[in-house]
Amino acid sequence: MDVSALLTASLSPNQVDRDNATQQLAHFLSSNPAQYLVALSQLVADNNAPSHIRNASGLAIKNSLSARESARQDDYANRWKSLDSQTRDQLKNDALATLAANDKGARNVSGQVVAAIAAIELPAGLWNSLIPQLLELVGRSDNSGLRQATLQAIGYICESIKPEVLAAQSNEILTAVVQGARKEEPSVDVQLAAVNALYNSLEFIKENFAREGERNYIMQVVCEATQSPSSDVQVAAFECLVRIMHLYYDWMKFYMERALFGLTVLGMKHADEQVALQAVEFWSTVCDEEIELALEAEEAAEFSEAPERESSHFARVALPEVLPVLLQLLTKQEEDATDDEWNVSMAAGTCLALLAQCVGDGIVTPIIPFVEGNIKSPEWRNREAAVMAFGSILDGPEEKILAPLVAQALPTLIEMMRDPSLHVRDTTAWTLGRISDVLVKTIKLDIHLPPLVTALVGGLEESPRIVSNCCWSIMNLAEQLGDSEADVTPLSPYYDGIVSALLQLAERPTNEANSRTSAYEALSTLVTHASADCLPIISKLVIAVLDRSEALLGLQSQLVGADDRNNYNELQVNICGVLTAVTRRLGREIQPLSDRIMTLLLQLIQSAGKQSPILEDAFLSVGAVTAALEQDFHPYLQAFLPFLINALNSHEEYQLCSIAVGLIGDICRALGEASLPYCQGFMEVLLADLQSTVLHRSVKPPILSCFGDVALAVGPGFEPFLETTMGVLQQAGAMRADPSNFDLVDYINVLREGILEAYTGIIGGLKTGGKTDILLPYINSIFTFLHLTLTDQDRTEPILRAAIGLLGDLAEAFPNGQLKEALSTPWVGEMLKAGRTKLGGPETKKVAKWAKEMVRRATQ
Repeated sequence: MDVSALLTASLSPNQVDRDNATQQLAHFLSSNPAQYLVALSQLVADNNAPSHIRNASGLAIKNSLSARESARQDDYANRWKSLDSQTRDQLKNDALATLAANDKGARNVSGQVVAAIAAIELPAGLWNSLIPQLLELVGRSDNSGLRQATLQAIGYICESIKPEVLAAQSNEILTAVVQGARKEEPSVDVQLAAVNALYNSLEFIKENFAREGERNYIMQVVCEATQSPSSDVQVAAFECLVRIMHLYYDWMKFYMERALFGLTVLGMKHADEQVALQAVEFWSTVCDEEIELALEAEEAAEFSEAPERESSHFARVALPEVLPVLLQLLTKQEEDATDDEWNVSMAAGTCLALLAQCVGDGIVTPIIPFVEGNIKSPEWRNREAAVMAFGSILDGPEEKILAPLVAQALPTLIEMMRDPSLHVRDTTAWTLGRISDVLVKTIKLDIHLPPLVTALVGGLEESPRIVSNCCWSIMNLAEQLGDSEADVTPLSPYYDGIVSALLQLAERPTNEANSRTSAYEALSTLVTHASADCLPIISKLVIAVLDRSEALLGLQSQLVGADDRNNYNELQVNICGVLTAVTRRLGREIQPLSDRIMTLLLQLIQSAGKQSPILEDAFLSVGAVTAALEQDFHPYLQAFLPFLINALNSHEEYQLCSIAVGLIGDICRALGEASLPYCQGFMEVLLADLQSTVLHRSVKPPILSCFGDVALAVGPGFEPFLETTMGVLQQAGAMRADPSNFDLVDYINVLREGILEAYTGIIGGLKTGGKTDILLPYINSIFTFLHLTLTDQDRTEPILRAAIGLLGDLAEAFPNGQLKEALSTPWVGEMLKAGRTKLGGPETKKVAKWAKEMVRRATQ
């Protein structure tokens, strides 16, 4: 097979040729991976091959070794390890040899291949000679191309491999990288590759960074690199400083005072936008760290403890120098910039908002002159910058300081919704959204609200960007001023006009800047927070969206092309969202329309493809109908069951599967004992899901929780499933997490919450039916799980509350002293006490108080 010809065809402008070549290459890989990889490797190493073919070959090798999805990555790694050692060695040698090629593209891609192989072999204890080999190549000062490519390869390796794998060789790697990053390095390419490699190595050189002498040298090299004649090196150096500030904030005070403060302020003023962007990002990172430290300090103060880490208040100290530069950068807008373009003006606005959160009241006084001096400027950039500056500081300073300023500014801002500049109108709509979000009390209902609503509704006829911000502002007003439990709200007089305008907007043929989606989201929010007097408007709305969805469904057969299909899917998803909100808001009052709604939803589900985005939202809508109708949902269940079972078996579409699991809980809660005939089927498919090796692990905790919903609904009818369920819960409850693996710790906590909910539901259901005695054989395993859960150092407050609640449920279910011994163990008393003291919030304390009384009664 001519791999070079296939690669050439895979790059063809003709899609048929591309697809055919790609299929043949995929078949070659699956049928004979060794021959496939060797053929590609020889092309990469062939100095006579065209540059684009060498590059494509290297990328094909890399893509056969690395994948983003962990399951696929494991498959690729196992396939690589199954190759004979001679083949693997040939690929490694070819890749390393190509680092010295004259072709820069080939050097680059060979570094990626080296890193992809290393990511598989180094964690498995293989290719231990790699790092020494690379460091030897870096030391060859006679070949700058080789040194650049090797440092680049080291950077790729540092980026793709967990820090702990490389930590043992951190000294050698750091020495080579810092050597290349020095200002004395004659080759700019080598210096750039070294600084990038340093960036990727920062996480695993913590021990080196902890040593003052080494830290000083690293910081000196990075700081000097920010002054390189090469803008690319400067950008990379500032990126390093950003990451250093994030990783090593606690060691930065010395360097901030002597260098970083001045370097970054100068960097923000740099003529090269990429340099300025990274310098601004540095101060955004400072603010991020100090906001987090302030939260930690608040939590520690609640318990009268000293915080583990202290803030150096860099942002507050630097405010007089940093703020003027940020304000100047706000005026550097690009007239034709799109939302997905990141420029210095956007970065400055983001940094300013973080700075306001960080320093609070201190930012108000120095920023007001800028706002007042520019808000009426004839230059649109200055007007827009003034509004952006004002909007950016609304979250951080005390409300009492901002309130008079906002009240004074509101008439001007509302007037600016008619500004000649699109940019000014857009930023004004965003600022009004910020006000309605965080400072709604400053809006005087009799003075400001009428013109504000008029301006926002008028904005719905504007460009898509302005529309999205106006919709967001309307959503904030609905959330802040609306009240679903009230008879009337300040927003009530405007509901009809707003809903009509949003419905008209939702008829737009396109969804540019998500404007149409924003309209539907705003409608859903208005529905959710509608007061009683607005329900007739909501009833008209549901008829309108049903008409729209049914009409779209009728046109489905006429769709041609991916764009039409995507447009259809997006509209039906949005309509399902509104239907869900309306159903939840109206509750049982939706019943006259339930036949029509369920008919529509079943048709949507039936006509949707297996991976259609409509499925998830349609299922959520069915869940809302289930909760609203309760037992009256029964007539729809037979028609819906096949779709529900299909979703539960869709292990690869795990989010849909998770929603389907939740629907089983909804159905059982709605039907109560009437769900018993369906429980056998439900339990079988749930247990099969638990055993699936394909299903994403995030679905498994909700499945365990669902067992509790089923048990609570059918009461003693759960007995046939008890033994199997308790075995599954005991097995799941024994799982432990390595404290250093934060992802697994979080997962175990979520899993335990699901187990606690399952036990709670089972006990509640059997207690209602007077059959708690059948639980006695499982009491020891339940208490073993509770002890493990409650004494775990990574236990969260929700787990503490649920576990204490379960102790109370057990004590209440066995009041005759049957659990006296188990409930009298010291750890039970300690945990009940913990829930009533500083470890528990108000809800936890309430549960702990009740549980303590139940335990007292059960142990008398």
